[in-house]
Amino acid sequence: MAINFEIIHKDIMGRLGKLKVGEKTVKTPLLLPVINPHIQIIKPSELEDMGVEALITNAYIFSKSSEFRERALKEGLHSVLGFNGVIMTDSGAFQQSVYGDVAFSNSETVAFQRAIGSEIIVPMDIASPPDRTHEEADEELDITMQRIREALQIIDDGHLAAPVQGGIHTDLRKRAGHEVSELNNVFCPIGAVVPLMEPYRYSDLVKVVMAAKSTLPPSACIHLFGAGHPSMFALAAAMGCDVFDSAAYALYAREDRYMTPHGSYKLAELNELPCACEVCRTNTADELKKSEEKERLLAMHNMNVSLAEIARIRQAILEGTLWELVDERCRNHPRLYDGYLELLKYTDQLEKSDRITKRRFFYRGKESCRRTEVAAYHRNLSRIDAGEKALVLIDGKKTGDAENIFLFKPPFGPYPPELKETFPVGQSEMPETDADMFRAGCQGLRILIGSNPETEFTISGGDEFRQIIDEELTELKGRFRYV
Repeated sequence: MAINFEIIHKDIMGRLGKLKVGEKTVKTPLLLPVINPHIQIIKPSELEDMGVEALITNAYIFSKSSEFRERALKEGLHSVLGFNGVIMTDSGAFQQSVYGDVAFSNSETVAFQRAIGSEIIVPMDIASPPDRTHEEADEELDITMQRIREALQIIDDGHLAAPVQGGIHTDLRKRAGHEVSELNNVFCPIGAVVPLMEPYRYSDLVKVVMAAKSTLPPSACIHLFGAGHPSMFALAAAMGCDVFDSAAYALYAREDRYMTPHGSYKLAELNELPCACEVCRTNTADELKKSEEKERLLAMHNMNVSLAEIARIRQAILEGTLWELVDERCRNHPRLYDGYLELLKYTDQLEKSDRITKRRFFYRGKESCRRTEVAAYHRNLSRIDAGEKALVLIDGKKTGDAENIFLFKPPFGPYPPELKETFPVGQSEMPETDADMFRAGCQGLRILIGSNPETEFTISGGDEFRQIIDEELTELKGRFRYV
């Protein structure tokens, strides 16, 4: 049975969904812990007890293992690892990119993954690092696409993942997304992004992911390869990434690093454990530092934090509050904030996938003025017929008569009184009006006036913001008057 993906709820481009792999169904967003069969700090059965529904392991490691190769071929991955959920295997492409030729061909790794019972199989794609020239990345993308097509001749039942490559070059990522779409693959990993995340190049990460998403089908399940730290899960989810894989929970533990949703600490820096997981409830900071099981306990904590963040994102998507979570997480590091600002440049693309109504709109500063809800509201203002005469009440106090009256609420702008209780006007939480908020509202006013050329507009109130009104409506002078 093939892989199927059903989207249940949406927020921004984030999706709450069901990923069906054969006869198994898992919830998305989804975290896949990375398992090395030789180094199991946390056993897969323990991960399953923690609520993990799927994991990822490496086919190349299994193929070269004298301890596990024959067992995997005879018994299957699920038996060897002691895990009942979905198991995905990576091809060995990472080892190839790091160590060069690993003497493991594309057809061999695909056939081996099928033989050991992998449920999501990855071909030997080429992960083009950021320093690849356009020509080099183009050539490597050609090879990746050839290998995907070759793999489809072996794995023809829908269980093949189709990686989207292209390096740092957005046109190649778009091309890859388009070509993968033509192959009708449901599960589409976006690869070669770890070299962007390790030096905190989140702005470039956003460019790469949004380029790929622009040509991938909306129905595809997107796996962001190597996205393992919970601080960036919300940003990735907002771009429509549904699956993450994490080796960080174990790698960080090995280095005495303690994860939180907003970053990491060296264990030596902590006097308290700011977490409510079982590890942190049953140990003090000093006890954890001195524990003989320190690495294992840290890994357990890091996994709990990662799973909790995935759950938090699912709830935010359900409620329609993902923007607020993205804003909160991305303010914890300047480079994450750069990624947030970059994402806001794609409002038009994001808005096409966003939901119509939400639980609330919470204003968190000038960045909120560029959110999808504001863009959608402004776009819909052009549909309103303002009649022959219209009065816009900036401060709600009526001065003058008009056929149609509009109230005004920044950052959205003018709205008919009938919409007062509807989203986003009625379900928005605003502090005292600031200049950025009011300027965004004036953009909505400009759209309303511009789309009603026969209407005589009067603006009442808002004396303290008159300069902003004049600046934003410069090209419309003569189309309105103040009272």
